[in-house]
This record gives sequence, structure tokens and C-alpha cells, in this order.
Amino acid sequence: MTETFAALPEAVRSTFATVLARNPHEPEFQQAVHEVLDSVAPVIERHPAFAELGILERIVEPERQIMFRVPWVDDAGTVRVNRGFRIQFSSVLGPYKGGLRFHPTVNASIVKFLGFEQIFKNALTGQGIGGAKGGSDFDPHGRSDAEIMRFCQSFMNELYRHLGEHTDVPAGDIGVGAREIGYLFGQYRRITNRHESGMFTGKGVQWGGAEVRTEATGYGAVFFAEAMLGVAGESLEGRRVSVSGSGNVAVYAIAKAQQLGAVPVTASDSSGYVVDDAGIDLGLLRQVKETERARIAEYAARRPSARFVPDARPWEVPVDVAFPCATQNELDEMDAQALIANGVRAVVEGANMPSTPGAIAAFRSAGVLFAPGKAANAGGVATSALEMSQNASRQRWTFADSEAKLRQIMRDVHDAAFDAAERYGRPGDYVVGANSAGFERVAYAMAAQGVI
Repeated sequence: MTETFAALPEAVRSTFATVLARNPHEPEFQQAVHEVLDSVAPVIERHPAFAELGILERIVEPERQIMFRVPWVDDAGTVRVNRGFRIQFSSVLGPYKGGLRFHPTVNASIVKFLGFEQIFKNALTGQGIGGAKGGSDFDPHGRSDAEIMRFCQSFMNELYRHLGEHTDVPAGDIGVGAREIGYLFGQYRRITNRHESGMFTGKGVQWGGAEVRTEATGYGAVFFAEAMLGVAGESLEGRRVSVSGSGNVAVYAIAKAQQLGAVPVTASDSSGYVVDDAGIDLGLLRQVKETERARIAEYAARRPSARFVPDARPWEVPVDVAFPCATQNELDEMDAQALIANGVRAVVEGANMPSTPGAIAAFRSAGVLFAPGKAANAGGVATSALEMSQNASRQRWTFADSEAKLRQIMRDVHDAAFDAAERYGRPGDYVVGANSAGFERVAYAMAAQGVI
């Protein structure tokens, strides 16, 4: 990180030095902060009051960091102990909002990077929500429903005291789907004796959830790609597309890309990827991954037009548009160079920070349209905010209504990022645009509300 630090503009170097000193063993968090600081230096230079008010120094430090143990008993009667987190980063625009992730890789650095990204992503939606993230190093894979229920109840036994529809509103993320959200919400209701529908999003549609919430992140990434290509007079029609992952975001990115006339040809998991030149059979993919919870190789075994490539990522496959939808830092500089060499036109991040700094630099240098996750994958949290609105007003919107609202929000997010890039002299640079637009909204609110 030393070389990266030296390259930062003078206006933000001292802030990053403090981040490095206070968070010495948190590379993901350092990476996320570095990207934002590099982008917003022109904002600080144009608005000296932000520097005088210590906006940067305050925004990189979470308002509250919660870490706790989560004891639970497995089906064999063995006591297990995991670690729980909730990083409440910024509530200046509204109640904290961000998902919970259950995955063995979860640690303080991961949660802090996700929470920091969430500040600007949420600001970009214009929905009046703050930024937070949380989770645990618990792995739900291979666990029974009873084990997951007991874990979720223990997790909520501590976290409930920090939540509420006007305080902090979690949602799902990797490893936290409708099943886990149901158990978490049920325990919150049991402990507090309140049916506070708006304090958790991603709920089942039958009991307060919003239509399109499940599809929102994947759909939103494709809507962003549609808007980005539209500025250049292009579309997704007939485009060959690669998608990484095979979870919720990837599945619905594939679905919406197909609906808009594109041809998604890849999907992946931790064991490798499949390439299907006939186009991904979405029904088969969902059967293998969602119903059977099998490895992606099983898709290729049942699909004559597909082949499985073990221990590899799909970025070597020639495509027009790439959607990294799996996890952080899954697309490195070598992957980027492979995509560029094969003529990729656009890269749209469906996951949180899936591209490394080297990959992003390569795309920008090559003139590839690049949509960062804090803009392109904002659809999930945007629809969560719509769910909060429906819960507050006791209303239900149809799938079509919710999808139309999501599509418009993603166009607004695109336009905010596009306009900010123009305003700060970096036309077409969506990294600068997204970071600057989100930062401006947060910074103005922080300045107005005093030093707190």
C-alpha cells in the first residue's frame, strides 16, 4: 500500500495515513478508503469548508463498532462459538442501512470495507438511509435449519439492542437469505415485543417484504449497464455477457440480461466456472445451485452445450460485457487484461468491490466503460428502502410497480455519477463520479448537522 499512498493527492494524504495507522491489519478497508479518497480530492479542493470541518477525518471513522460472541449448540449437542459484527458507519442521511453476511471470511476488515462502501452507495440512491454492515464468521452451508435457527437467535440476542426502524435496519447479504432473515426477525420480535416491520428488509413477501427485493441487486446492475451503454448510443441487445457467481445477484443479473436481449454465457462458484455458448439455461442453473445446492460442475454435466473449467474464473472468456457478481477482489489485473484483449466493452460490478485497484486502473486506461459496485449494485439497498416505505405506510406495491421504481432509481444513480464525473473534470469516469456524488451528499449533511 506504500506506493498507492504516495500516489494520493496532497489534500487527502494525511487522512489516509491516519487510516493506515489505526487499521494496520485491515487491507480490504484500506483499499476501499483509498479508492474513495483518491476520487474525492477534487471535491475537497473545491469545497475548503469540508476540510475545515474535518469531514474526511470523521467519515473514515465508524460512528459505532460492535463486536460480540455468538454461542450456539449444534445438532450433536456441541457448543459452538462464532464472532458477530455490526459496523454502524454513518447515520447522517438516515437510519443505518446495510446487510448482514454469514461467511467464514467475515472479519473486522471485511465488515468495515462493506460498511464504508455502503455510506456512498446509499447516498447515491437518494433514499435517506445511512451506511452500515454486519455479519458473522458462521458458515450456514451444510447446517440444518434447526442449527441455523439457533445461531440466528443467539446472534440477535446481542444485536437487537442496537437495531430499530429509526436506528439501524439490516438486510441480507452472502449467506443470509429469506430463511435467515425470518429467524432473525422472529427473535427480534420475541425479545422486543414489537412487530416492527420496517426494522429488517428482505423479508418474505407474505409477511411484509417487497416485490423485486430478491431480484433487485442483479436487476439493478443490469439496469445500470443499460443506462451506461445508452449514453454511448448502445444497448445490451445481442451482447455476449459473462457473469461470475451463481448466487442471488448472479442469477438475477443473468435473468434480466436475457430479458433485455443479451446472451449470458458464464456462471461460477468457488470450484470453477461453466461456459455455455448457447446461453445459460437459467432454470437448470437454479435447479443445481438453489434447489440441490450442488457444485457448478453439475450444470455442465447436464448441459451438452456447456463445459466446466475447474479452479478458474470466467474472465478469460471473450465477451462484450462482464458482470463480476461473486465477491470482493475476484477480478485482478491479469483478468482485466484478458478481458481487454478479448474486446470487452463494459464491466459492471454486481458485487461489492470485486475488482482490484490494478484491474480498475487497467479498465480506465483502456477506455473500457467501468461501473463501480457502489453505483451499479445499489439496486438491492434501494429496494430495501422501498420496502421500508411500504412497511411505514402499510402499503403493498405490485411487482411491476416496484420494478419500475427500481429502474428509475438506477437511472438516477447513473445520472448522478455521470454528472459528477463531468463536474469534476473526469467525463465518463464512473468511479470518480459515483464517489464524488455520494460524498457530496454526505458531506453537506455532515456540515449542516455540526461536529458530531
